Amino acid sequence: MVMPMPRHTAMPKRIRMPMASRILIRTITRMTTTMTDQPSGIALLRLMAWLSPAFPVGGFSYSHGLERAVHDGLVADSESLAAWLDTLVEIGSGWNDAVLFAESWRRAREEDDLDGIAALAEALAGSRERHTETMLQGAAFLKAASAWPCQVLERLPAECPYCVAVGAVAGGNGIALPDALSAFLQAFFSNLVQAAIRLGVVGQTEATALLAGFEPLALETASRASNSTLDDLGGCAFVSDIMAMKHETQYSRLFRS
Repeated sequence: MVMPMPRHTAMPKRIRMPMASRILIRTITRMTTTMTDQPSGIALLRLMAWLSPAFPVGGFSYSHGLERAVHDGLVADSESLAAWLDTLVEIGSGWNDAVLFAESWRRAREEDDLDGIAALAEALAGSRERHTETMLQGAAFLKAASAWPCQVLERLPAECPYCVAVGAVAGGNGIALPDALSAFLQAFFSNLVQAAIRLGVVGQTEATALLAGFEPLALETASRASNSTLDDLGGCAFVSDIMAMKHETQYSRLFRS
């Protein structure tokens, strides 16, 4: 009896990708990741450098109107100082700066117009000294930040408000928005607490307690601002704005604003 021969099915051929192609794909993936987001360690180091009191932007020269508030007796102790600064961040100039920071960060990432947001931020400076404060610090920040080469530096105007400069550079360097905003707000708060120490309102121990207590508000405000649009601009910290205006004619003073 003749047994039928078994039928062989064709096995699919394995297609081998050339080694050079595989290396090329891996290289492209790594480049894309690097351009999108910085590793957390690098991001942290850059934020610590840029927002350090040692970074040469001259932040120690400005009190944001706080000096006049102390002169007029509106801020006299740790409790009134905390209330003053919390108001600035929640519904005052600190909040507007956070919104403008976030918008600048997004435009830097999307290669969108930065001149327009810089002009808007400049227009929102409520007094001559507030204008000087943000513009001089912004220009100084861009000059110092050139140590970290970034294409966004070429797209920003030479005369740029501080919040726009820091926000755009953070975005251009691939630093996460919530992290950058939290650090920016903490630095804003810390600078004014240091001004309060020089004005004799609080001592070092009270100052450190204020900084520790500000952390939840910094995180909450950063979260809100990260999801904000320009429609969220606005504030009602009118007394702070008036103090900034009155400071312009104050006879004896330590600060430029």
